[in-house]
Amino acid sequence: MAITLFPTSRLQAEITLPASKSISNRALIIHALANGGKITKDSFGTVLKNISDCDDTFVMVRALTQMPDTIDIKAAGTAMRFLTAYLSVTPGTHIITGTERMRHRPIGILVDALRQLGAQVEYAGKEGFPPLCITGGNHKGGRLELPGNVSSQYISALLMIGPVLEEGISLTLTGDIVSRPYIEMTLSIMRDFGAQAEWISSEELKVMPGGYQTTPYLIENDWSASSYWYEMIALAEDNTPTIVLPGLFSRSLQGDSAIADIFRPLGIVTSFVKDTEGLECVRLTRVGEACQRMDYDFVNQPDLAQTLVVTCAMLSIPFRFTGLQSLKIKETDRMAALQTELRKLGYVIKEQDDSILYWEGERCPAQDNPIIDTYEDHRMAMALAPCAMKRGSLRINNPEVVSKSYPTFWEDLGKAGFKICR
Repeated sequence: MAITLFPTSRLQAEITLPASKSISNRALIIHALANGGKITKDSFGTVLKNISDCDDTFVMVRALTQMPDTIDIKAAGTAMRFLTAYLSVTPGTHIITGTERMRHRPIGILVDALRQLGAQVEYAGKEGFPPLCITGGNHKGGRLELPGNVSSQYISALLMIGPVLEEGISLTLTGDIVSRPYIEMTLSIMRDFGAQAEWISSEELKVMPGGYQTTPYLIENDWSASSYWYEMIALAEDNTPTIVLPGLFSRSLQGDSAIADIFRPLGIVTSFVKDTEGLECVRLTRVGEACQRMDYDFVNQPDLAQTLVVTCAMLSIPFRFTGLQSLKIKETDRMAALQTELRKLGYVIKEQDDSILYWEGERCPAQDNPIIDTYEDHRMAMALAPCAMKRGSLRINNPEVVSKSYPTFWEDLGKAGFKICR
């Protein structure tokens, strides 16, 4: 399926974003561990408030409530990493698998670490990749050492099972540590559920044994999803675009709340205000001129990179973005996908050292009637959709991929005045 997107002439709307899937998926695993694996779907609604309704969280809820012999997590990388660790400490034997792309995303570092803790994890296919056969049980725990530049989801997966291990976990991270805000998020949620988990130095984490306590927990809305509205404010043709986003907290657990600072040089102002019920909201407006050039290290916010690459290209702002090494092993090779799709629109983006994307203004002939491919990647669809605001319209293949993190994205564009033709 494909859609053609036509922009609104006046961007003024209030949009309720989805709940954070990053927080939802961590809270779900921790809640399940607090209850010894004996949980029901009803408990998610009564204990965990504002659970995300995206695909990544749906597969997690289904797995934790049904616990079938074979667990299919589709394209949900977070679910694959977190459930692999969870199943290793939960009684029973299960196979965990996913889409064809998921079966080509590496997981060997996490499997090796779990085996060091005593877990019984076997490859059911190609060595180093899902599917996995996992037999859960009680494990001693102990000391682990991992490179700091691995996916933070591996680190979070190991930290979250720490409290149910006999000796907890001491985890040393070597070299540069990427995506540190996601590790901080995990530690904060663990502590909210009664765990003792903290940094004991700049490189070492310690999780004490003792389990978790069930506690009511409110999940905030998703700052990552807000990034596409920041992009739309930046690209809007009208002079006074305004978007209001309820449910975003100024004191957020989410590292992607840095989007407010990242977009400031582009003239976007983030104001924290109260709604009629006294709840916190974000109001986005545009003031002044955008910067002439942008340089940023996305090592702590890799999920925002696609949004900024597209925004800067559409505004003809040269850029150099570093810290993008994890983009190659996401839902697709996001660095290659960005270069391919923006070339269709006339922009020649270049790559360096498998971790840098840069643009110095080089253009090429744009395709007459470009159709944007989404690569089974939700963020490709959402980051490129606002290009319609500069082009007048845009054709997009497989728009349904947004269900992975933001199922109502196209409906929300409709509420903001965009026209969508199928």
